[in-house]
Amino acid sequence: MNKEHKHTIIIAGAGVFGTALAERFAWNSNNKILLYARHQDVVDDININHQNKKCYPTRFLERSISAFNNLEKFSEADYIFLAIPSSHIVSFKDSIKQYVKPSALVVNLAKGLNSDGSFITDKISNPASMKGPTFAIELLNGFPSAFTFGGQKEDFLKLKKEVLPSTMISLDYTYDAKAVELLSVLKNMYAIAIGLVSGRYNSPNVDFLIYTKAVNEMRSFLTLFGCSDDTIFKYCGIGDLGLTSLNDLSRNRTLGLLIGKGFIPDVNNNSSTIVEGYRTVKLMKEMVHEKELDQDYPIVGALYDLLYGNGTIYTYLEAVFD
Repeated sequence: MNKEHKHTIIIAGAGVFGTALAERFAWNSNNKILLYARHQDVVDDININHQNKKCYPTRFLERSISAFNNLEKFSEADYIFLAIPSSHIVSFKDSIKQYVKPSALVVNLAKGLNSDGSFITDKISNPASMKGPTFAIELLNGFPSAFTFGGQKEDFLKLKKEVLPSTMISLDYTYDAKAVELLSVLKNMYAIAIGLVSGRYNSPNVDFLIYTKAVNEMRSFLTLFGCSDDTIFKYCGIGDLGLTSLNDLSRNRTLGLLIGKGFIPDVNNNSSTIVEGYRTVKLMKEMVHEKELDQDYPIVGALYDLLYGNGTIYTYLEAVFD
């Protein structure tokens, strides 16, 4: 006889991250894991073969994980984790709203902005956010991993008590969900900035010189947006910045490395990494310029001049080392 599960968890998005998180949550035998995928072939692959070959061609998943693509299934969820692209979060949440029971906790995992440049938490009710220094492949491989939960304290405590036991996932807390969202956007921009000097110098001294400046600028941005500035010390702050800016698995760091080595990527192509990084630099530079705070954000200014203006790698380096 199968053990009766206590909590039904739906992860919306069967991409690399959603699939990896489903695998880890399945380690807790009290969790019933349902993975939402848009495409029927992915649903069938998970349910029949216990694989998601589109994301992890050589890996098998926990047999208790099942997949679906019928939105009505969301009515069963006690927890819903949104692991879909940030630009689709708001429209997707609207599409499932009629099915989600009032007691269900909905948590945004996506790192990014809405298509109009606003924060996801500005467009959804009772927002909760969870981000951290976590590469999907390491989640899948079972390495200890960490997130910051932003939202109501009682939701944090319930999630930690019910869902996370036996998963080797650590969770710290802030009430400020918007701060968690903001840091997830900023760290990609600063990973490009740090990658630039890494590509140029390949020096730990230089990396951490710029890393420290980046931490200070990120903390200033938190204040500028009316967020709690001590969130910088959470997993979603210095933790996620370190993961993204100092590890070559990071696509954002890789972009900076390429520029630092003299390669100029085509930023107008369809790469979501490049386009998102470009947009973030522009949005943040325009904000600080409008508030006449350019002198407080030298890395953002130098990166903006390099990517949008007449700046060169030499003027960038001169500005960030000043």
